[in-house]
Amino acid sequence: MLRIVVAPDSYKGSVSAMAVAEAMARGILQVFPTAEVRKIPIADGGEGTVQALVSATAGQLRVHEVSDPRGEKITAQWGVLGDGQSAVIEMAAASGLTLLNASRHDPRVTSTYGTGELIRAALDAGLRKIIIGIGGSATNDGGAGMARALGVRFTNAQGLELPAGGAALAQLQHIDLTGLDTRLLETEITVACDVDNPLCGARGASAVFGPQKGATPAVVAELDAALAHFAAHAQARTGRQVAELAGAGAAGGLGAGLLFFTPAKLSPGIDIVLDAVNFAEVVSDAAFVLTGEGHTDFQTAFGKAPVGVARIAKQFQVPVFCLSGGLGQGADAVLAQGIDAVLSICDRPMPLEECMHRGSALIESRRRLFEVFAGDPIPGLGRVDAIRKQDGRWVVVTSKGLIVSR
Repeated sequence: MLRIVVAPDSYKGSVSAMAVAEAMARGILQVFPTAEVRKIPIADGGEGTVQALVSATAGQLRVHEVSDPRGEKITAQWGVLGDGQSAVIEMAAASGLTLLNASRHDPRVTSTYGTGELIRAALDAGLRKIIIGIGGSATNDGGAGMARALGVRFTNAQGLELPAGGAALAQLQHIDLTGLDTRLLETEITVACDVDNPLCGARGASAVFGPQKGATPAVVAELDAALAHFAAHAQARTGRQVAELAGAGAAGGLGAGLLFFTPAKLSPGIDIVLDAVNFAEVVSDAAFVLTGEGHTDFQTAFGKAPVGVARIAKQFQVPVFCLSGGLGQGADAVLAQGIDAVLSICDRPMPLEECMHRGSALIESRRRLFEVFAGDPIPGLGRVDAIRKQDGRWVVVTSKGLIVSR
């Protein structure tokens, strides 16, 4: 039987990863009605990671009341993977920029406390493997809020607890670890991190990501100095040299906070996701893989989801085709990264709004069929041995099976 794997990322703002996978599967079955299609929705550690991993592993979604970046109570979603032993968390669900109106963006006072509450919820559920995606933050507190939720105390010269937010870290004088949740010692924490920024400096959390969270140049300087002060105290207290590590500046320094106060390890998001769904095993005997994302350009070649998929598929010489919402500058760079062809779902020129509105239908469409003749190779299906009419239908005979018209 012809086995085909569909492993798309979401088309952000248009179609979820699972809905993309389902649309791809419907389109494939119109052309290969007897094929076995395995749907593996994926993500790169950012938005959609929880839903993708829960769907791909037949896990469960859960919700928990947490504090948003400004301390208001909200309900945040997290997941338990199908193994029943691993949790998956998106920090953006509790501490994300999209949770706040623009008028409430202020990285001086926003906190990752809610992310710590999600980690604590996973620990309370008895889970000792936790995957954390740390993209899309509204915060710049070095992960201090997260650590507070797990029992760490940050105090000033008078012994008073610091207020929430990155600016208050400038007043830090003492870090008390005696209350840190001891269950972390027996927990494996893997952090999906796709940036290599250090904690401080010109490429640090404040300078690079602060402006998109509402920081003026003066606030950027204030926050950068506060994070440097925080890092010096955290290093002295934990003995860990973290501030200059790649990824320490991710999510307003949450990368650093996780490295300082938990047994976390930072890894590329797509690698974590593909490992969690056992993608190598799934793809090893596939005829071909169909992947995709909302927009493919030169950035995709740097390791975004479709390239991560191709990297593993090529270990088994499986062809990979990327079907994306749109193709931007440098999209052909992915062809040097293991992807055999990259195409847009758009069957004609159309406005972006129309493409996003019709996302599922365009993904499923058969209008990009191509003509073949005897002797032609078909990626993943071998060479065309014959084309004949059988029982009133045209049949293409290949070395790996039949393609029957509908």
